[in-house]
Amino acid sequence: MKAVIMAAGKSTRTYPLTLTRPKPLLPVMGKPVFARQLESLAGLVDGIVAVVGYRSDMIRGAFGSEFMGLPISYVEQTEQRGTGHAVLQCAGLLDGPFLVMNGDDLYDASDLARLASRENAALAMEVPDPRLYGIYETDEADRVVRLVEKPREVFSNLANIGAYSLTPEVFGVLRDTAPSERGEIELTSAVQTLAGRGAFHVVRARGYWLPIGYPWHLLDAARWFLDRCLESIVEGEASDRATVTGPVYIGPGTVVRPGAVIDGPAWIGRDCRIGPNCWIRPYSILCDGAVVGQGSEIKASILMEGAAAPHKNYVGDSILGAHCNLGCGTVTANLRHDLGNVRSMVGGKLVDTGRQKLGAIVGDNAHTGVNTSILPGRKLWPGTTTRPGAVVDRDITE
Repeated sequence: MKAVIMAAGKSTRTYPLTLTRPKPLLPVMGKPVFARQLESLAGLVDGIVAVVGYRSDMIRGAFGSEFMGLPISYVEQTEQRGTGHAVLQCAGLLDGPFLVMNGDDLYDASDLARLASRENAALAMEVPDPRLYGIYETDEADRVVRLVEKPREVFSNLANIGAYSLTPEVFGVLRDTAPSERGEIELTSAVQTLAGRGAFHVVRARGYWLPIGYPWHLLDAARWFLDRCLESIVEGEASDRATVTGPVYIGPGTVVRPGAVIDGPAWIGRDCRIGPNCWIRPYSILCDGAVVGQGSEIKASILMEGAAAPHKNYVGDSILGAHCNLGCGTVTANLRHDLGNVRSMVGGKLVDTGRQKLGAIVGDNAHTGVNTSILPGRKLWPGTTTRPGAVVDRDITE
């Protein structure tokens, strides 16, 4: 059995992070999303078919033709015309049952194994607010009666979470499927057709499902992995005048200088520079080459490779892109005065993040001037800058 991973999309909802990389290369506790997916498939399938498009060269360069013994084939989806169209591109490579999964969701390996044991089935999960998803109506045997995308009428809380077990029969169905209102060939339309022909079942997820739909979902995924998958090992050099408490991983080549305090769970990669006299609080992740310097405080944030909070910075519930640099005194505010959920601009609309605390999302190679203050939920596009003393009250895109 092979697995198809749909990883071609541009993912505008995760801007500015995906302006400079495809979403499968976003980091989750030191490894790309795509690597985490492949780990969950290892031992279950005998090959991967990756449907790529946007910045496909970066995915090919990062993973090549094999990962953990799994051979990887690549199929280009030059036009992003929907999930069904993505699967159709793989028709020549699949001659038996296969799995299909979204390229931006993380699934529990045991759930994928249960899904793989069935033909013509989809992974589903009960969710608090099903209006955000496609939802299934099923009979008492979990056979699919109907699947409705983002329904106006809520008739079920059983959400479609984007993982399927299919057979080559689906290719003929997809070829006959009319484009949706968005002009796309939808895999969910084929699922409804197959359900109408006979038995198509849902497999109810029992483990985790971590969708990466917006930038702040990386913070949720980081927390999940830090709580469950962190190995507490110090491979770098930590001063005896630094304080490390709780589970903390510190990678080779990293130097932790006197006065630094690291409270776990926290994950720190290779060749980072920590301190002196700084505080890394729980649920923080520092990717390779990150810098946290004198007087800086990092709380529940992700610093991508080479990102720097070098002196007197506060970074709370934020994501700093690769090689961005915060000027002295830059602060990311992460809490509204009214204690309401932070909202963030996505595609020209304010989106409720569902988070009471959310700081800044900063793109690669952005630089802030000294004493910059960034309001909750604001974004800086890659390569942008701020002037000294700036107050960032709206996204900076150029």
